[in-house]
Amino acid sequence: MSMDLTFLGTGSAYPSPHRGASALVLRTDGDCWLFDCGEGTQTQLMKSQLKAGRITKVFITHLHGDHLFGLPGLLCTISLHSCPAPAKPPLLVEVYGPQGLRKFLRVALTLSGSQLMFPYVVHELVPGDDQCPPEGLPDGLEPVHDDDDDDGGGRLHPQEVLGRTFQLDPEQGCYTLLESPQFVVRAFRLFHRLPSFGFVVEERPRPGKLNVQLLKELGIKPGPICGRLKNGESVTLENGVVVSPEDVLEEAVPGRKVCILGDCCSLVGDAGRRLCHGADVLVHEATLEDSLRDKAWEHGHSTPSMAAELAEACQVKQLVLYHFSQRYKPQSLLKEKEDDNVLELKRQAEAALNGREVILAEDFLTIPIPSKRCN
Repeated sequence: MSMDLTFLGTGSAYPSPHRGASALVLRTDGDCWLFDCGEGTQTQLMKSQLKAGRITKVFITHLHGDHLFGLPGLLCTISLHSCPAPAKPPLLVEVYGPQGLRKFLRVALTLSGSQLMFPYVVHELVPGDDQCPPEGLPDGLEPVHDDDDDDGGGRLHPQEVLGRTFQLDPEQGCYTLLESPQFVVRAFRLFHRLPSFGFVVEERPRPGKLNVQLLKELGIKPGPICGRLKNGESVTLENGVVVSPEDVLEEAVPGRKVCILGDCCSLVGDAGRRLCHGADVLVHEATLEDSLRDKAWEHGHSTPSMAAELAEACQVKQLVLYHFSQRYKPQSLLKEKEDDNVLELKRQAEAALNGREVILAEDFLTIPIPSKRCN
């Protein structure tokens, strides 16, 4: 299965002529999951090779506008271009994010009179009191119950399906959002001016190849029996011998792991380090350079060396920096001896990683995530 990351916006605070606001897409065999949706994301999608209509899930790291303001418009644009087949039910778009997201989206769509051609659902994560300063905690939200059609954020939008509310698992220190045959998605807590989250998308291990020589020795020819074994099912041969998948399958292929962090100056608890350990890709903000660490910390942001420290602690294979202050122009626009050089952010992170290469994200950069091989 193919997998890649495409950055649609890599700037902080607002979209500029040089960098869009935060948004990136994880694509697997044509299915697109969007992480954050800053203002202008729909325009960035139109400039890319991606198709907005393929987006089935949206993950919002936190409720600051540069990560959120594009979401109502994007849903409306997807609706305008959607033509559901009469024989098929319209696809459900699932949105995951912090408590308050449901109310924001409901109010924006209702007050603008926006009707969608598909149903949508918002699943909310209840933050902890330790994820931000006291003034950043959600205000005016009623307790949420999964069986209630009014969760304190107003009545349901006509196309809205009431979603789940995820509480922190006190034992694991994280939120398990999705478990499918292919993926497990979890979230963990970050510290920022508003409650922020990181998301970990982990691909399940894939069955190893069938050992052709063993199959021949057992008298099993290519066909349905091989398919059943490959799918993890034991079979009984005509001679009464029971063959289990582990008898003829080679070592399973480890799944890939992608970690995408929202704005933060630190992790809350140890779940983030545990979940990100050994990740193939860690996407981490680096809003300001190391010399401005105090300013970054004051505003709940990170510097390159702060991102590198987490990457080193988690032994990740590839660190990708994004969410740069708009003072840092993309590499393609740099002039000689220009101040606020984005390449300095790369140098600082690589120095903290003892020379290991770090990727600076730019708008429309695509990073392939190759499949792993058996050891």
